[in-house]
Amino acid sequence: MGITRRQFLTGVGAAGLVAAGAGMGLTGCSSSEPATGGSGETAGGAAETSTGSAPSGDFIPQAYVNPQDYNYRQNTTDFKTLFSPLKIGPLTLSHRMIKSAAGSATYLNGLTDEIIQYYVQFAKGGVELIWVEKLPQFELTEGVPQSTIEFGKRLVAECGKYGAKLGYQWAEFARKTAGEMTKEDIVAAQEKGVAIAKLVKEMGFVGVEINSAGFNLGEQFLSRYHNVRTDEYGPDSFENRARFVVECIQKIKEACGKDFIVQILMNCIEETDNLDNNATLMWLDNAVTEPHNRVTTIEEGIELAKLFEKAGCDSLHLRLGPLGYHPCQFGSDLYFILNGLEGATGFGTQWDFSRHWQGQLIANHSGAGMLLNVTARYKQAVNIPCGTVTYMDPAHAPDFFEQALADGKVDFYLMNRPLTVDTEYVNKLKEKRIDEIAPCTRCLHCHIGSNEMNREMGYCRVNALTQRVMTDKGPKTYELPSITTPKKVMVIGGGPAGMEAARIAAARGHKVTLYEKKGALVGNLSFAHAVKGPHENLEDLRKYLIRQLEIHGVEVVLNKEVDAAFVNSEAPDAVVLAIGALPGEVEVGANNGNVPILDYAQFMGKNTGNNVIIFGSNAQAFDAALWLTVRKKKVTIVTPNPNKDLDKQQSHHAMRMMTSALYALGVKVYPESTIKEIRDGEVVVASKMGVEYVIPADSIINAADLKPNKAMLDEINVKEKYAIGDCNEPFNIAMAIRAGNDVGRAL
Repeated sequence: MGITRRQFLTGVGAAGLVAAGAGMGLTGCSSSEPATGGSGETAGGAAETSTGSAPSGDFIPQAYVNPQDYNYRQNTTDFKTLFSPLKIGPLTLSHRMIKSAAGSATYLNGLTDEIIQYYVQFAKGGVELIWVEKLPQFELTEGVPQSTIEFGKRLVAECGKYGAKLGYQWAEFARKTAGEMTKEDIVAAQEKGVAIAKLVKEMGFVGVEINSAGFNLGEQFLSRYHNVRTDEYGPDSFENRARFVVECIQKIKEACGKDFIVQILMNCIEETDNLDNNATLMWLDNAVTEPHNRVTTIEEGIELAKLFEKAGCDSLHLRLGPLGYHPCQFGSDLYFILNGLEGATGFGTQWDFSRHWQGQLIANHSGAGMLLNVTARYKQAVNIPCGTVTYMDPAHAPDFFEQALADGKVDFYLMNRPLTVDTEYVNKLKEKRIDEIAPCTRCLHCHIGSNEMNREMGYCRVNALTQRVMTDKGPKTYELPSITTPKKVMVIGGGPAGMEAARIAAARGHKVTLYEKKGALVGNLSFAHAVKGPHENLEDLRKYLIRQLEIHGVEVVLNKEVDAAFVNSEAPDAVVLAIGALPGEVEVGANNGNVPILDYAQFMGKNTGNNVIIFGSNAQAFDAALWLTVRKKKVTIVTPNPNKDLDKQQSHHAMRMMTSALYALGVKVYPESTIKEIRDGEVVVASKMGVEYVIPADSIINAADLKPNKAMLDEINVKEKYAIGDCNEPFNIAMAIRAGNDVGRAL
């Protein structure tokens, strides 16, 4: 993927690591982070750096364009407004949190119990309105089998047992652009929407959401860029632009009745700057800029919304849109810059949001509540409820979101990832059990798309059940297996794998003791939190897991290094080995110089010098590279692994982001290469093809591939024993937690 000249010159990818900060150590998830004043409602915020800007001499300046304010993360409210009634059309809900239509690939196996159980979990957890994403079986162009209708009725009934209502999102992918469609095509598309609405109403659904954002058909007409028609559906007036969607609303209402809800999902604002990243100097001033002079502004969107309301629309679902793309709205600024890619460094810390999105986004809250000021403007203009998609994790400001409701900025919140991470989110929040809510860590492992790739690569870092239950790679049920006789279980190692295994085993009723040789439960989360900073909330994950151990009665023994003899003397019924991996080794042909080799987990507290060689290609290597680069270090990555393995332990989007960003910042990567020789102040790198390069070096960071560390298992005389996480197969936090969950269920 290319980048524009403008992006290169402004330091694309320098975003951040604001969170990590200089000398943050392992405690940086606090209000001591750089802030943008105390209001927590700054749009852009570039000029408001009075409470913590970093010295410009220490960091690439772009890293602090939009400093983040973590003082807004408060949990003191009584949630009076959040848990007040909400009326959408004829439907009355007892709270303001609604599940958006996103986040699943369950339909890939057909209409199975997996789909039903996926949505039932949200109903059990307290969600009262669930928008169901596209199910192809509901959208057949010819007769829908009775079995499909019965399945839909069963889905509605099962969720209804817990008080939840279902709506269905009609997301018609624009196979033809608005300009390519004939009048007959337009009518056919509208009739399809009506048929879907009638079908789901028959099943018991309460409404339809028409997805008119992103790359969907409605947006093809609403957009002044995509819509090149010259007839009554063309872009020359608001009425014409809105006509396709307006007619859909009217026809669905006519067919299904006024009490059948119609919600419109629309881009309430589109970006006015180029995000295509494929510009060349030859056409930089025309073909690139011209589309972005024809995007939907807030003012235009409001006029369209008025027309939707007049047509009978019951509510608005407001999101932003980088012209034709579907962004993850809590992703970092790099996500927007690099064409939908997730960053590992923190929202709003490089891209100057005061210069983009009409300067209206709340850019200093790590992406949380970013559209609240925009939504407020829509609410002032229409009389129907306005909701916005948001990232409302328990660590990300229930107070802040409660106040936005109380101030009348928004009527309800569309939520996805916080609910998929913890399906009991709503009930826990209502019962004031905030410290029991599993936090989304914004890793975007889940953001692959609802397709086969999602099945293979998409997974939740925290919730090991998401999109795995009832598949060949996951448990058969969301429920924990019952036990007949409690076992004495020893868990050795207090990283994420060990803590998750202990949590699940204890929750099932086993007597669990967890041993950790250090003075705190953390494992490799310590490095990950320090280098990534609070944007990914890994300290929140650690606190959640610790709290879970307390709740379920796990005995935790710190500062205890366990060997096989000790295990055998304790005579447990089962042992879970989760002691982490062994360090990899830097491959050096000859060491004839004075360049120190530093461990990746300790390099932040060392004097690395200005020229740093990182040996390795894993997530640790690339996180370290960005952390150093934003601090003006000249970084070179050397790895014996091939190019396809670069940063593969990150999420799919982070992987693509990181390589693009680092290259733009001048980081050079030598795959399939080794360090042939260390000399004074330099190293000799040899490629697979035999080419040698002499590179200045003040230090080398060892981020070589970690090695399994399960030899102790052979010395343990216990019949039931397991090795999990990095000690068994080094990879990443998500896989460690998954392994811990699976073993906890198997005990």
